[in-house]
Amino acid sequence: MQVILLERIVNLGQMGDEVRVRDGYARNYLLPQGRALRANEVNRKRFESQRAQLEARNLERRNEAAAVAERLDGHTFIMVRQAAETGQLYGSVTTRDLAETVSAEGFSVGRSQIVMARPIKTIGLHEVVISLHAEVTATITANVARSADEAERQARGEDLSLPADEAAEAAEADEADAEEADAESGETASDSEAEDAGIETAGTEPASDDEETKTD
Repeated sequence: MQVILLERIVNLGQMGDEVRVRDGYARNYLLPQGRALRANEVNRKRFESQRAQLEARNLERRNEAAAVAERLDGHTFIMVRQAAETGQLYGSVTTRDLAETVSAEGFSVGRSQIVMARPIKTIGLHEVVISLHAEVTATITANVARSADEAERQARGEDLSLPADEAAEAAEADEADAEEADAESGETASDSEAEDAGIETAGTEPASDDEETKTD
């Protein structure tokens, strides 16, 4: 179907562009939401007569979206889900789940505004883009964990997707690396002190024969 866009749509076109889209996409999304008109002579004239009004409305919506993005960008949302020891979820986190979680905290976001290539299927910190307007986006973090306590640990940087024994081994390895680094630091300091002592010794001139004689 050929349509006239009433606003900028990502990967489709700018306001006023005539583009061809799938019939289902036009009937189920663009036309009902007032984002496009069927391309015909009557609607072309209608669009031109309303262009200034449409541009003003688009600017208002963009400003509103920018205000929401300023509050939303960088926000973290905790989502508690059941998962295996390996971190694999029993199910997944979908755009609907994210939209409901974000909306529950006072932000008006629809599932169609959540930009995800695929559902989230593991625990962890997942960055998700929200399209608030064709020209405004915000990036949030979905902290998916098995409990609120684990969510806090993940926020501190702990990787809980490893089995308990592997996580313990990783923690021991990190501790060993830290101890080795401290030991190397101590050795370096000792070597430096020894070198300084050697320099001072080398810089001291031996007593002359006259001075030895006077001493005697």
